[in-house]
Amino acid sequence: MNVRKTLKINKAGHLEIGGADAVALAQQFGTPVYVMDETYIRDMCSVYRETILKEYNGYGMVLYASKAFSCTAIYKIVASENIGIDVVSGGEIYTAMKAGFPAEKVCMHGNNKTLAELQLAVRYGVGEIVVDSETEIDLLEQLCEEQDKNQNILLRINPGVEAHTHHFIQTAKTDSKFGFSIADGSAEKITKYALTKKHLHLEGYHCHIGSQIFEKQSFALATEKMISFMARMRDEFSFEATVLNMGGGYGIWYTDDDKKSSCADYAEYLHAICDTIKSKTSEYGLRLPFLLIEPGRSIVGEAGVTLYTVGATKEIPGIKKYVSVDGGMFDNPRYALYQAKYTAILANRALEKPCEVVSVAGKCCESGDIVCANVALPVAKRGDILAVLSTGAYNYSMASNYNRNLVPPVILVKDGKADYIVKPQTYDDLIRNDVIPDRLV
Repeated sequence: MNVRKTLKINKAGHLEIGGADAVALAQQFGTPVYVMDETYIRDMCSVYRETILKEYNGYGMVLYASKAFSCTAIYKIVASENIGIDVVSGGEIYTAMKAGFPAEKVCMHGNNKTLAELQLAVRYGVGEIVVDSETEIDLLEQLCEEQDKNQNILLRINPGVEAHTHHFIQTAKTDSKFGFSIADGSAEKITKYALTKKHLHLEGYHCHIGSQIFEKQSFALATEKMISFMARMRDEFSFEATVLNMGGGYGIWYTDDDKKSSCADYAEYLHAICDTIKSKTSEYGLRLPFLLIEPGRSIVGEAGVTLYTVGATKEIPGIKKYVSVDGGMFDNPRYALYQAKYTAILANRALEKPCEVVSVAGKCCESGDIVCANVALPVAKRGDILAVLSTGAYNYSMASNYNRNLVPPVILVKDGKADYIVKPQTYDDLIRNDVIPDRLV
């Protein structure tokens, strides 16, 4: 287990999260339940914010990538930590605005933003919109003209750097639905086109090479390619970018196959980017751009633990043993999507040594409904509380009502105190938008 000061085993032999006993949390709030560690979230916000201050003279801003985990409370937390956010949908914009988040510190993404989403972004006055197609430029220009507004934009650029991560979450390959490629000339063409627009102010560029990346040299190489491209755009079009957004993607610990990153390690990723920007801008005679970064998973991923109650167990002699829980792919579809690996422990028997390898199965009517495969546990019994670690990113975000299961609630813990930040769904919530036409009555 990747032990830290706010995640440990207490004297009762129970898992403790943010000073709260996990078994007591399961009794109070029921299972399944997502538990988020507020101190860890704030510590990670601080790491990135302070590193920009130290390594880049504070000439930049951290944007929490809220697709990892979005609700009004998380926007309140990151606002109080003096960082911005990136959003990828109208729903995320709306949630942030309802939380009172400052619109000027919002950066909007998306490869196919709808008209309604762009209208919402322009109306609220978000700081930047990252443009991902020529048609989006035209649509955004028209909207701004109609509303007599100007909009700051960045262009999403694909530098052609392939990081060592799952191919589903590599986003900077030449063949990607995201961005404009430097290699095929489309990045140059879209720069020239964007500069012709009256109501759009091209500030600079955005680049994101993927997710769950541990090699800092991948970020340094991508940064180098981006600075080289910026120099070429200055020389060709007399356009010098004032903003460079280098995205996110820093890896977190899920199992012991992953690096156990410390705060210093995350600072090192950012240090590599800052150093490369400073050296390469000096080499090309460019001014330093305002730096944006977009950590999401690394801020909330390890902050999250999902608690389940063990139900049935089933052993297929010589093949596999299944331990079933009261959750499943409706609260965590990541295994079904790309065989994501997790670490699990019995929260109520956390000091007991594992003695068998099992697959944790969900309750959905799908043979592929696995929460985590090949995990070492003590012999699990009905009623045990199973904790799956590092579930703070892309678990609640991807949750669904599949099989008409209820999406679990989210609780925030700090110094032993726990509160709902997303209330439990009810069956009435589940059918709230169902309608029976008159002809069926």
